[in-house]
Amino acid sequence: MKKTLTILGFLAVFPAGVARADDDCFVPMADWQPRDAVAQLAEKNRWTVRRIKIDDGCYEINGQDAEGRRIEARIHPATLQVIKLKYDHHDDRYDNHDDDRSRRDREAGDND
Repeated sequence: MKKTLTILGFLAVFPAGVARADDDCFVPMADWQPRDAVAQLAEKNRWTVRRIKIDDGCYEINGQDAEGRRIEARIHPATLQVIKLKYDHHDDRYDNHDDDRSRRDREAGDND
């Protein structure tokens, strides 16, 4: 009996909806926009698409933004709303640029 009450108390504190990730999409396939519409969204945002895939029920675009930064965009399949836009901070081009700047600063004697 105590075990049942403990479990019920736990479930009352942590509702079932909390277990899901907020950026997952739960939309019937019949309500999805076509992949071409996702590609048009990317073009409108001036993104270069490397790949469009489905992840956790959402469209996901991997590519680059207009400035050439790598991006990962999570798109709601019915509304085409951008749910999440993540920049890849491990882009070697930017890391090397920062290293070059630090090296130039050291060579110029600006390293305080």
